[in-house]
Amino acid sequence: MAELFEDLLGQPQAVALLTAGLQHQRLAPAYLFCGPDGVGRRLAALRFLEGVIAGLDGSPSVRRRLQDGNHPDLLWVEPTYSDKGQLVPASQAEAAGVSRKAPPQLRLEQVRAVSQFLARRPVESPRCLVVMETVEAMAEGAANALLKTLEEPGDGMLILLTASPDRLLSTIRSRCQSISFARLEPQLLEAVLQRHGHGGMAQAGDPPELLELAAGSPGALLEQRAQWQALPEGLAERCSAFSGGDAAQTPLVALSLARDLCEALDVEQQLWLLNWWQLRLWRQRQDSVPLKRLEQLRGQLRSYVQPRLAWEVALLSL
Repeated sequence: MAELFEDLLGQPQAVALLTAGLQHQRLAPAYLFCGPDGVGRRLAALRFLEGVIAGLDGSPSVRRRLQDGNHPDLLWVEPTYSDKGQLVPASQAEAAGVSRKAPPQLRLEQVRAVSQFLARRPVESPRCLVVMETVEAMAEGAANALLKTLEEPGDGMLILLTASPDRLLSTIRSRCQSISFARLEPQLLEAVLQRHGHGGMAQAGDPPELLELAAGSPGALLEQRAQWQALPEGLAERCSAFSGGDAAQTPLVALSLARDLCEALDVEQQLWLLNWWQLRLWRQRQDSVPLKRLEQLRGQLRSYVQPRLAWEVALLSL
């Protein structure tokens, strides 16, 4: 059974709990995989579902079909953008040219589709299986609908993936078996990166904040690098210079920076830049006041406030 999870590094507690459930066939109707992004929650879900379908020894063909998302008894749900009356998954939004002015959400119609899928008869596996990513990104109506589904799960199995379980309704958390995933130690982080051909933890051109922001998550470190490399040239330097306390900074400089940030970056990129900027600010000044102001800005961006206006007010107050 250890071979089923052999490529999931640094998560012995999660592997032990999932292995025990498969060995004894004591499977919960709903699981909550909690832990930082990029430490193996998605991989664990795929391997666990392989065990549910194919038994203790797993199956290469089942693994491949699950990985490719073409198993008839698996529904994989991720937050979406609403574009021209269509829901576009977050992973497909950039390729589809979707405007990402607001963060993606799990929506009521998606949760209803989950309920319908769980109610159907499975085709090949013992039960219908659903994985929902980033479940903290649910509006109130979707969360209430999910709670009803969890109260009457039927014979299916639901796995919820979250990096922020505290943002979920306590009633949702209480109806799931919680499986915790930990951040990786540096040597395991290095091993995962090397195994997947991404080099080491530190690469030329990486600002020092990236490794700290990744906080033991190989997936997060790769995402940090991708976000950093996608920034227009000079934009991060302008932010850093603006936050340096230069008395020569004028309201015009603040308004210009706000305009360029909103024209160059979508909201998801803006939220990432805030993470980097807050850490850079703390290293520069160790002053909590601007950090709190940027945290307020983060809340406004997540609440669908007009981004440019929010940035203008925040930068002027800095």
